[in-house]
Amino acid sequence: MTTDQIHIREVGLRDGLQMVSTFLSTEQKLEWCRRMRAAGCTEIEVTSFVPAHIVAQFADAADVARGALAIEGLKASALVPNLKGAQRAFETGLQQVHYVLSASNEHNLKNVRRSTAESVEDFRRIVKFRDESGQRSTALSAGVATAFGCTVAGRVDESAVLDLVSQLLECGADEIAIADTVGYANPAQVRRLMRNVLSLTGDKPVICHFHDTRGLGLANVTAALDVGIRRFDSSLGGLGGCPFAPNATGNINTEDTVFLMESQGLKTGIDIDALLDIRKTLTEWLPNEPFTGAIARAGLPKTCAV
Repeated sequence: MTTDQIHIREVGLRDGLQMVSTFLSTEQKLEWCRRMRAAGCTEIEVTSFVPAHIVAQFADAADVARGALAIEGLKASALVPNLKGAQRAFETGLQQVHYVLSASNEHNLKNVRRSTAESVEDFRRIVKFRDESGQRSTALSAGVATAFGCTVAGRVDESAVLDLVSQLLECGADEIAIADTVGYANPAQVRRLMRNVLSLTGDKPVICHFHDTRGLGLANVTAALDVGIRRFDSSLGGLGGCPFAPNATGNINTEDTVFLMESQGLKTGIDIDALLDIRKTLTEWLPNEPFTGAIARAGLPKTCAV
């Protein structure tokens, strides 16, 4: 039995909230952060620095970021769509900033209204700004979305994904994230692509971001584990999804992901019972949102020692 450490980054506060109809207060978001940290989660993507007229839920991004930074032992991060968003994030002092572009040029145009090539150049400007403004302590994660397929363009060539990874590393990315944004991936595809991604990244951290749109989320996690990935994004209750994926059921579920790891001897450091308690609160705060999760429905098996 392996004792490999698994790093789970909670993305519910960003990916989970970006499309919900109910607004959570800044204090509710920070309570979510504090309780996740108390449950053993050390990494949370707490917000996104996008214009409030685009996603009103994140109008309090700076306040949430600064509040999260006050939580001891928490590595707080935020998503940014462009240089302006990155500059706002840098001002808060966040430990990590995430930037994302799409391997599918068509998806990129719909998502951020520019080509994938233009997004690469924007990331280059973000790295340059960070380095020249004396904020090198802020790590920059670069994510490749629609890496396994696209609802707009359909098939995405693996070579295009690997070329983008190489470009982002050359630009100065401190971490690479590979995302199945619309839930198209299958385990064989995950093993093949992630093995090739790891051949490019060397000692740079690599994280996988899977969606469970078609029920293969945890199977894809297992496939990524098989080839050496030890970092994963997940969302409490499976909240979230992509606006360009019809009938998407959201991200992989944090409770189920932690159970998958812990049940086979992999260590996350996260208390599943505590996650279920937080989930109960979220269902009260977000009564109109769909929550997923087998552990919440069936409970932990008596044979499980987590």
